[in-house]
Amino acid sequence: MKEIIGKLANFEDLTGLEMRAVIEKIVTGQVSESQITALLLGLKMKGETVEERTALAQVMKEHALSIPTTVEGVMDNCGTGGDQSGSFNVSTTAAFVLSGGGIQMAKHGNRSISSKSGSADVLEALGININMSPQELGEIFAKTGLIFLFAKNMHPAMKYIMPARLALGIPTIMNLTGPLIHPMNLDSQLLGLSRPDLLESTAQVLNNMGRRRALVLTGPQGMDEAGLHGRTQLALLEAGEIHLQSFEPEDLGMERQSLEAIRGGDARENAEILEAVLKNQASPYLEMTVLNAGLGFYANGKASTIKEGLALAREVIADGRAYEKLRRLQEYQR
Repeated sequence: MKEIIGKLANFEDLTGLEMRAVIEKIVTGQVSESQITALLLGLKMKGETVEERTALAQVMKEHALSIPTTVEGVMDNCGTGGDQSGSFNVSTTAAFVLSGGGIQMAKHGNRSISSKSGSADVLEALGININMSPQELGEIFAKTGLIFLFAKNMHPAMKYIMPARLALGIPTIMNLTGPLIHPMNLDSQLLGLSRPDLLESTAQVLNNMGRRRALVLTGPQGMDEAGLHGRTQLALLEAGEIHLQSFEPEDLGMERQSLEAIRGGDARENAEILEAVLKNQASPYLEMTVLNAGLGFYANGKASTIKEGLALAREVIADGRAYEKLRRLQEYQR
């Protein structure tokens, strides 16, 4: 650890093997809190490389709980959070639409950190049990094609890192890692993050993690969702290649909406918004969900263009398939 911290103090990058070795020691309880704090701070000050981020994600995933399943083609649409936008639970709502459209969705998420309601909070308000065993989750996934994985339960090794993160009180490499360490072997992914400067490098990490196809995006004003109040920037990973693009809502034939129009509230309020959207009640919340679910279909490859994805999202909501997925999850994951 002294050698590793010394390298970081001299602004030297760590090799993938060095990063793997140090994270392996951390997640098995062999490193002190002060050393973990120094590591996180050193990486932040130096700037984290794709190789370092990949090694961290790989080790953390290896130490996550395993979900027994034979389901293939699994997707997630978890974002990094932390954008301070105050929006409703966009990705959670969109997950039901994506599942209704035939994608095997394993939604990874946590409780609120920077907002009033995280994905775990809103799902609890909807009567969904977030504390089921891996075996139970695997059985539900086979029946419904949709499950929620509570990140706190899935990653017990995180307990060794959390005290240092809390002591620092600033964003570190760990703030970028949550969506990368899904316990299952994902086929595709839609990942929102609040830093547009990291779009391409994050797509490179996802490629290293074995994603067949993925879309990394940053919305207007650093939002970790696509937004209707400005330009959204994208990095599309396909067949190992990364393509950068961007759009304004008008480019997709959608009306511009203010950020204020899609503000959320506490878990109960956001649960009501989610249900209203899945019941196809017209509102800016519905349009925001259509946009992000449409991008999810595009990220998965089920839609060959973003506009095709938007049309599919509207169809799945309008014909009740998205709401039916909510009802089934409430029935099985309770």
